[in-house]
Amino acid sequence: MIILGIDPGYAITGFGVIRYENKRLQVLDYGIIKTDATTPFPERLLAIDQALAELNSRHRADCFVVEELFFSRNTTTAIGTAQARGVAVVAAARSGVPVYEYTPMQVKLAVTGYGKAEKKQIQEMVRVLLNLKKIPRPDDAADALAVAICHAHSGDRNSRLAVGGYQ
Repeated sequence: MIILGIDPGYAITGFGVIRYENKRLQVLDYGIIKTDATTPFPERLLAIDQALAELNSRHRADCFVVEELFFSRNTTTAIGTAQARGVAVVAAARSGVPVYEYTPMQVKLAVTGYGKAEKKQIQEMVRVLLNLKKIPRPDDAADALAVAICHAHSGDRNSRLAVGGYQ
């Protein structure tokens, strides 16, 4: 199974592509989609959509996985990030692949075994689980890989969103 993990954001969207077969994880690709702050917002969302479509065309993901958003302070940032997340969901639906979502606590638990793990612990476990020499950078890419690993480890079918004809 090829899993495309996404850490949504309108300035930086992290992505991580892994293969999960025979209980083994293999990293295929990871990085960020960066948009310029001087670009009009609709064009930034379009750039994210186009980059995700290109990534999926290259890797042919079996599913997209996104982390549920949690914001306690900045509602302006939350709204923009939610719109970028929506772009990822639409990109998956257009491709006809299911989308899964996990809470930050579910991701931490699946990757580290502790639902309140610190960011550094998660990043180190991503490095270990994917047999990488270094922690993936930037943080957004490591976060996207963590979401993909979460799905590989838990495969919670109840976390699937009803998109792309999937119920």
